[in-house]
Amino acid sequence: MKECDQMDEINHKTTIYEPNKYLKRGIKIWKDMFLELMESRELVWRLFVRNLSAKYRQSILGYVWFLLMPFIAIGTFMYLNRVGIVNIDTVDIPYPLFALIGLTIWQLFSTGIVSGTNSIVSAGSMVVKINFPRESLVFSSMAQGLFEFMVKSVLIVIFFFIFKVVPSPWGLLFPVAVLPIIILTVGLSLILSLVNGVLRDTANAVSLLTTFLMFLTPVLYPISATKSIYLKLNPLIPLVNTPRDLLVYGSIKEPVEFCVATIISVVVLLCAWRIFHLVETKIPERL
Repeated sequence: MKECDQMDEINHKTTIYEPNKYLKRGIKIWKDMFLELMESRELVWRLFVRNLSAKYRQSILGYVWFLLMPFIAIGTFMYLNRVGIVNIDTVDIPYPLFALIGLTIWQLFSTGIVSGTNSIVSAGSMVVKINFPRESLVFSSMAQGLFEFMVKSVLIVIFFFIFKVVPSPWGLLFPVAVLPIIILTVGLSLILSLVNGVLRDTANAVSLLTTFLMFLTPVLYPISATKSIYLKLNPLIPLVNTPRDLLVYGSIKEPVEFCVATIISVVVLLCAWRIFHLVETKIPERL
């Protein structure tokens, strides 16, 4: 009787691989994907801790680097504006605070997408040797961006005190307003990590593109400085402006654009996650 129970337990834990397995699951695959992610949450945490410590392990300044970079960018724009090279429109709050909020939101996107694109390739040996949900690598890389975002959010609070600016009560919704850009970042990272496994130039291209996009998005300048209609079609604009507007002014200046950008972000994530889940068994063959 005990032998039968042991055999039943072994059969229960057996994983059967077959062609088009995930396609045959149909809509039920979404439940499997979510449960798989929940089961791997400990792995996501361990990968996040490992990657974060490895990034700053041999650095002299360590974690100070991701606090130093916003000050360099803000100082550069302030200097260019003062000498007349760049004309930044007047903002209702001190410019350093305005720019810091924008950079904090933007670097959540840029850090997440760059590290997410590199996540699978950088863990190549582990991907080849161990069978585990590969999307854990992408989600752990996003956790690194979230960590830096939370630290910079504390810096934003300090800036509010320094410049004696009272944030809006609606600023409590700031974390909720940031969710769409997080969703978009994870979705794009899932796709780009697959592409990077085939074309290794993808990571460098993404790094350059995010830098270029920052200047096409009102991160360091107000939206009124954006004259071209083509720039206003950029879906990242409402995703950056809306959290900042809620925190400072307590209102949303682009509600329709923000809703459209949010819908696009959700669609990108769902499609990217589904594609990633379908092809993740092929990933080790490309590394």
